[in-house]
Amino acid sequence: MRAAVLTRFGAPLAVREVPDPETGGGDAIVEVVATCVAPYAGEVFGGERRYPLVPPVVPGIGGVGRILRVGPDATKLRVGDLVWCDPTVRSRDDALTPDITLQGWSSRGEGGARLAEHMHDGAFAERMRVPTENVFPLPAAAGDDPARWAAISVHAISYGGLLAGGLGAGETLLVSGATGNLGSSAVAVALAMGAGRVVAPGRNKAVLDLLADRFGPRLRPILLTGDESTDRAAMSAAADGPVDMVIDLLPPSAPASVSRAAAMTVREYGRVVLMGGVGMLGGDDLALPYPWIMRNSITVRGQWMYPRAANVGIIRLLASGTLALAPERVRSFGLDAVNEAIAYAAEHSGPFDRTVLTPTPGTACPPAPHGTSG
Repeated sequence: MRAAVLTRFGAPLAVREVPDPETGGGDAIVEVVATCVAPYAGEVFGGERRYPLVPPVVPGIGGVGRILRVGPDATKLRVGDLVWCDPTVRSRDDALTPDITLQGWSSRGEGGARLAEHMHDGAFAERMRVPTENVFPLPAAAGDDPARWAAISVHAISYGGLLAGGLGAGETLLVSGATGNLGSSAVAVALAMGAGRVVAPGRNKAVLDLLADRFGPRLRPILLTGDESTDRAAMSAAADGPVDMVIDLLPPSAPASVSRAAAMTVREYGRVVLMGGVGMLGGDDLALPYPWIMRNSITVRGQWMYPRAANVGIIRLLASGTLALAPERVRSFGLDAVNEAIAYAAEHSGPFDRTVLTPTPGTACPPAPHGTSG
């Protein structure tokens, strides 16, 4: 089969023939139809983000595909089924604290690195091997536009963070990093889940206006000034009441002061969920005040990716139309254009911009109405 291979950090991906994946019990072989290219993929492959990938490796974080083979332990999946392949692979020998690897992308700790050796290659290929428990059936309608449904890789992450914080219907949420690719997803998912109000701070007025236009009065945009106390006061005022929960999705380039200003808007007994990259590449620590956390009974929680059940939940939101995919701008690239796709994704990292790789010929995203597809 053909695949795009990271041969070394800093080199373009090489499209070449590689051996077909083999499966036994516990795995499925999937023909990859569509997979999202992350806006920061070039930073990963260039080595700037220092991800623990081990070249040569086929990268790619999850995707939409059709089942070619399943093992004997699969009782409901069938050959030909259109499915979502979750890249969050967990070890099977520890139910309490399983090791985790993001297949073809990253891993956590020594155990995660060992798991990555076993589930090494990701979705930038015509076919991939996926653990059976990571394969989730998609509705028939997804087959009409599979490239658009590849956005599950983005929406599942923000959905997982909102689940971790226990977002309830009617609550007020503040999304730190709302103008980014992942943060804008959190805005859309939160409103689909029934949030009463979402406060969206950011530095890009055009993007804030776009969010306000799409989501109406339940979205409260705030243009940040860079002054921590001023911004905190503005975010609190925009909520027009208590902020029940804050989710932080800022990238590694963001200063800790921006995350801290957002986090400290949360009410007494409120929740703060940290999912971004602040501090990952150096810089100041978040440094939330101990007395403030203790005296206000604040819950601060980190969340990496999402639980398995979140895949089912996000697919239901999309299938019902509660979370809309139609307005998203999708640009598809074939496997031979993988390096063009990586460059394009970096240049189009705004809200609801999706860059999609279609490794199997004939699976590009069809044109969408009103210019929503590139």
